[in-house]
Amino acid sequence: MKYEIMSKQECDNQYVGEGITLAAVMAIAAIAVMAVVVYRLFMSGKGNAAIPGGWKFSWAD
Repeated sequence: MKYEIMSKQECDNQYVGEGITLAAVMAIAAIAVMAVVVYRLFMSGKGNAAIPGGWKFSWAD
């Protein structure tokens, strides 16, 4: 790979921050999906959840 020094104009045309923006958008999307899952789980009329380690939750109206 050959490295070249960029001119001032070439440096000004470089944009940074796309990775951080994409990570933030994906994190918000993941939180939104989890919020919907938790809402649907706990707003159901009757249900239960089992978490590894022996934790079990059950609720009903």
